[in-house]
Formats: sequence, C-alpha cells, structure tokens
Amino acid sequence: MQVDESVLERTAARFRERKILLPTFAQMQNPDAIPQKIKDRLKTIGLWDVDPANLFRISWKNEPVEQGGLFGDGNWIEFPSELTGVDARIIGLVGKYFPTGAHKVGAAFGCLVPKLVSGQFDPTTHKAVWPSTGNFCRGGAFDSALVGCTAVAILPEEMSRERFQWLEEIGAEVIATPGCESNVKEIYDKCWEIRRTRPECIIFNQFEEFGNSVWHYHVTGSIIEEIFASLPDGHRLAGYVSATGSAGTIAAGDRLRVAHPQVRIVATEALQCPTLYQLGFGGHRIEGIGDKHVPWIHNVRNTDVVAAIDDEQCMALLRLFNDPVGQETLSRSLSKDFVDKLPLLGVSGICNLVAAVKTAKHFDMTGQDVIFTCLTDSADLYASRLEELAAENGAFARDDALVARARYLDGISTDYFRELTYHDRKMLHNFKYFTWVEQQGRDVEELRELWQPEFWERTFAQAPEWDRQIEAFNERTGVMDLL
Repeated sequence: MQVDESVLERTAARFRERKILLPTFAQMQNPDAIPQKIKDRLKTIGLWDVDPANLFRISWKNEPVEQGGLFGDGNWIEFPSELTGVDARIIGLVGKYFPTGAHKVGAAFGCLVPKLVSGQFDPTTHKAVWPSTGNFCRGGAFDSALVGCTAVAILPEEMSRERFQWLEEIGAEVIATPGCESNVKEIYDKCWEIRRTRPECIIFNQFEEFGNSVWHYHVTGSIIEEIFASLPDGHRLAGYVSATGSAGTIAAGDRLRVAHPQVRIVATEALQCPTLYQLGFGGHRIEGIGDKHVPWIHNVRNTDVVAAIDDEQCMALLRLFNDPVGQETLSRSLSKDFVDKLPLLGVSGICNLVAAVKTAKHFDMTGQDVIFTCLTDSADLYASRLEELAAENGAFARDDALVARARYLDGISTDYFRELTYHDRKMLHNFKYFTWVEQQGRDVEELRELWQPEFWERTFAQAPEWDRQIEAFNERTGVMDLL
C-alpha cells in the first residue's frame, strides 16, 4: 500500500502517547520472540483486559488462564475414538484463550494493522467499521479499543445476546441489521450506506480483506504444522476441516498443502444454508458460518470437499456437551477429564467436529491419519442459546442425552458430503460474480485473477513485508524505550 506520511505521523504520535506497541506476525506465531518488557506487563493483566499489551496475546499459544498468563505450545483437544467412532486422530485448536474468547481477534488484526502502519487508517480521526455475523466484529472492537480508535460493529439482530452485551460494554457503536446468521447481504447494504453518509468510517470487511486469510495462513497454519510435527513418525496429515464463514480460517489449508500435498481441505457449512453444497440459501443457527455467497477471499480452487451439517445436530450436541445430565451420560464411556473439556466447543466448533468425523468415514481413514480443525469459540458465548433450548424443549433428561448421543454422534454418516471436481470448484469461483461484481463493485478481471494460483502465492507472501513495516513503525514511535 502507498504510505501516507502525514497520517502515519499522527498515528505514531497517538501510539507514543498511549504506549502502544504492535506485535509482528512472526511474534504471533512464536511468542518466544516477544520482548521481555511486554511479557512482564502481561503477568499483571487479564486475558480480556483492554490493555495494549494484549495485542501480544493474539496467538494460539496463550497460557489457558484468565489472569497473568504467558505462553506455551498452544491449546488443542484430541477427540478420542470413543467419542468420534473413527480410528483417525481428530485434533481441534481451541479458540477460547484468545482475548474476546475467539480467534477472530487475529483475523481483525490482520485486516487493521497493515492499514495502520501504512497510513491508510488514522486512529485519531477515523472509525473502524467491522461488518460481521458475530465474532469478527467483537475481535475488531477489541483491537480498536487497544489502539485507541472508535469501533462500529455491524451484525444481524438475531445473533446471541452475549455478543451485543459485550460490544456495548467495550464502547463500540452497535448496528443490528435484519435477519440471522445468513443475512449478510443486509450487512453489505449497511456498509454501502455508511460509505455514502459517513466519510470518517473505514470499513474492514472480513469477507474481502485479504489480511484475514493471510493471518490464518501464517498463524493458524503454523501451529497446525507444529502440533503435527510433535506427533510420532508414521502419521499422515490427512485433513483440514474449517467452517467457511468469511473464509479466513480455511486459508490455513493453503499453507498445509505446501508441505502436505495429500491433505484434503474440507469446507463446512449449515445444511439449512447449503451455498457451497448446492448453491442454496436459507437461515440457520450455526453462528459464524454459511452466508448465501462465496467470500471474495476464499480460494475455492484449493477446496476439496464441502460438508453440509444440520444445525439441529449442532444444537443437540451443544446441550449434550454442556448440560450436567449430558456430561454425566458421556462420562460413562469417556474420562471425566475429557468431558470437562467439551464446553470448549462453541456451535461452529461442534459443526467442524461432526464434519471431521464425516471426513474420516468417507475416506476410510485409519489411525495413521490426522485431521485438524478449529474450535473458533467456546460454549461461554452461547449461555443464552442453552437457556433458549431449555425453555423450548424442557429439561434435558437422561433419555434425551442417550438419544442425542446415538443419533448425532454414533449416527454420524457421510450424507451431505460432496467431493469437488475441477469444474465444481470453477463453478463456485464463478458464483462469486453475482455478489462481488454485480453487487459490491469488483471488476471481472479481478475475479479472473483470483482463479490463478500465483495470485494466492503473492497474497500470502505479504506477511514478511508487513512485519518489516510493523517493526519500522514501532521504531518510529519509540514506545519500546518508554516501557
């Protein structure tokens, strides 16, 4: 990006005044490289505190504590065969221990910071607009608060109550658009209105901002490679399963394919809104995925499979994993230590787990095969959903728990699971035209360029240059000497 020196100087002055230091992508991958002064500061603050030092906790490797934690090797769960019913090893990265309780705070960082350090965003005059179906606008609001600018969060009015409450508490301007999780067109319409009427607003659209996918390529992709490398020899990295949503998280698969060409990249979405599965539409309850369009930043040429997951299955398993009766029932065949970890799965994490089991069954995977997926957030963000389910269906009895396990875990099959041919992928790529060219002002030549592998190689290669700019900006502010 072309550097605006006048804006950059004002931004540097703001950061100097507030003692804000920016982490590099390399430090988010490897927190050992974080300065000791920052680590000393982190020992005194909470994971969710609105403190600039928490920018350095945008990492999968945070110590899993609420207060004063530093870093480890990462947080993940391996799901035992007694739960999954398959021999393949299924490992889920845990998103709960990011600030805000979801990894989207990293995707938002990837969108915001390149513009900050190039002078394209002025925190002294601009407002950061975060269009989202939930966690991204929360991550953006948190990042905005840490760098001292005002956030505008846009999300559908039917999202969980916890999201709205937290956004208001952190001081974001909140705009609720009509509809549910899959009503993204209404969010885009609000963005166009803001562009026309509020020149002080800069929009960070996760569905088209490549910083989102670049962050996941480097940070999420790298920790998967590290975990896999720690396993005994003889294993195969056989699958990577990701709900599409904004298509940031699935970009980690692009990195994994470089070293593991055999890996199968599986995109998941709600059966009630089967956009990738059959160009379908609809509303659903799996918050964070499925939006009736193909995101601009989704490299569909690199997606092998689409798995459509029933939202009723996810909601039933949410109750099974969190209700005391459900946990007691599961403890009859699973260790209590593992059952206690199941609340680390939010609704989309449950969706990804189901898709991972489908993947293992469809491809006849063995104990040598390892499938990775992401548990974007945890059940902590869905307490109101559990209350609603109890009000609608009554108390969760032992018979309900047995039925949920038999039908929605033991009964996982390979239905609604579609391998993509070359022409299937090209079709999904072309489907972007109707959202991005007809509605959002993109150019046909840009769309054609997205089909080329070289475009994605150049895109993902930007991170080292962004790190150089971040380091130069930190030097300019002189904050390290002030700490």
